[in-house]
Amino acid sequence: MQKIPEMSIGLSEQEILRRESLKQLRQLGIEPYPAEAYDVNVTAADILANYEKDKTAYKTVSLAGRIMGRNIMGAASFAELQDSTGRIQVYLKRDELCPDEDKTLYNTVFKKLLDIGDFIGVKGYVFTTQTGEISIHVTEFKILAKSLRPLPIVKRDDAGNVYDGFTNPELRYRMRYVDLTVNPDYKQIFIKRSKVINSMRNYFDNQGWMEVETPILQPIHGGAAARPFATHHNTLDMPLYLRIANELYLKRLIVAGFDGVYEFGKMFRNEGMDRTHNPEYTSMEIYVAYKDYIWMMAMVEECLEKVAIATNGSAVVKVGENDINFEGPYEKLTMYESIQKYTSIDVSAMTENELIQACKDLDIETDSTMGRGKLVDEIFSAKVEANLIQPTFITDYPIEMTPLAKKHRSAEGLVERFEIFVNGKEIGNAYSELNDPIDQRERFEDQLTLADRGDAEAMAMDDDFVRALEYGMPPTSGLGFGIDRIVMLMTNQSTIQEVLFFPQMRPEKKKIEMTAEETELYSLINEDEQHLLTDIKSKLTDWSNKKWDTTLKALTSKGILKVAKTDDGLFLSHK
Repeated sequence: MQKIPEMSIGLSEQEILRRESLKQLRQLGIEPYPAEAYDVNVTAADILANYEKDKTAYKTVSLAGRIMGRNIMGAASFAELQDSTGRIQVYLKRDELCPDEDKTLYNTVFKKLLDIGDFIGVKGYVFTTQTGEISIHVTEFKILAKSLRPLPIVKRDDAGNVYDGFTNPELRYRMRYVDLTVNPDYKQIFIKRSKVINSMRNYFDNQGWMEVETPILQPIHGGAAARPFATHHNTLDMPLYLRIANELYLKRLIVAGFDGVYEFGKMFRNEGMDRTHNPEYTSMEIYVAYKDYIWMMAMVEECLEKVAIATNGSAVVKVGENDINFEGPYEKLTMYESIQKYTSIDVSAMTENELIQACKDLDIETDSTMGRGKLVDEIFSAKVEANLIQPTFITDYPIEMTPLAKKHRSAEGLVERFEIFVNGKEIGNAYSELNDPIDQRERFEDQLTLADRGDAEAMAMDDDFVRALEYGMPPTSGLGFGIDRIVMLMTNQSTIQEVLFFPQMRPEKKKIEMTAEETELYSLINEDEQHLLTDIKSKLTDWSNKKWDTTLKALTSKGILKVAKTDDGLFLSHK
């Protein structure tokens, strides 16, 4: 029986061949991973867009990228090179690359030892082929990185249709480095993501508001109703939490005398995952002194319109079947009005027990931990949200739902808060901020009561924040945007995973590595069959008892094989 070399255990045939090519390149004196920089003076997109306008500007070009296709002929070949901006054809001629008798660089290195996926640098000049394709005539090339794993082959026909695509979402999200290589169109999502953030940042900076940074590790999880991730600081011997919001720290800065502060940052919530939720997500929060939530609504309309235009060139954005118009003004409904509009039920004066009954009538599940605010929120979430397609402000929430917002100036039992909904999802939340320290302490105490009832998302008491308010915070309006959800809208994506480079994934099932001896023994065991131990051992005539015992023990301890004892003897099978 032929034994598998130990270095190739668990490798595919292609991976073995590429490692052999790597070895041969080094034997030829070529370092496949050179340390020195490679100067690049042009991009594929630049050449394709501008060559016909000024052909004299592209007589000496230097470009680097990944080989994505090859058409190897005799003394001349074509290849397709992909850089960060796109793909371009390159042309290589043996006798120009190798003017002397030694043709190794072309005949061996390029034709035999390079593979699709390898990074190379090329120098030469741009020309147009007889078929009219703009290409680079290569006068010299250099290997910049050898690819040891083959890329998925994505086929495209002349009409641009894709076949055998790398489309499995689990693989795409887990191996984004492969996804964006073979599906370069997806890069546009992340380019637009950058535009969303930069256009928003530019808008804030132009208003004179300052970007700041606040702690990610916090001793108290505050600023929102959510379940935190907990950790422990060894030196201080104290619990810490990954922030669920940065609100309370930003408002401390308003106390400190800043008129406007904002922060783009990661938030962490130890909650479920679905098409619009990731445990780690990007938020933007901004606080502006001497403003209220009415002023903030106008600011949001102006900001989102600018973001849409900067990202897509228009205030109207296609999202699924809908054309979403981000040009203001947006519709405004109070929370109670919206529930009455879509359920015909007036919940404004209902008690907690009456709300529980209303939920039952609407087939909405409740539990004993829910207070009045949560019951209202459940009705709203179940019966209203999905109807809010065009940008809509939902205003004036029950006080129980919002412990950090100022009491409504004219409506008892409500707070000055709005959320903005687009395409059936909330993308932003804003208040006239509560700056009365006595009221704030009472609201925190109400949250502690909810926590005692079992509400895992209730806020904790933050004595230092109350102390900050006692020094005085001016009237302030604050806003939080869910950046990932805004990017979903601006890029017409239905899942949050599509707009995150690296969304959270379940642990990958790791391939179990085996030695050559383990592989040899394993190959004798048919799946779904039991084999007498003595029969298997008799097939390994050149094995010593020690090798047999060691190998069998290793395979059973790794959970690959199992031994079962029966009246007929010991049997070996897959686990």
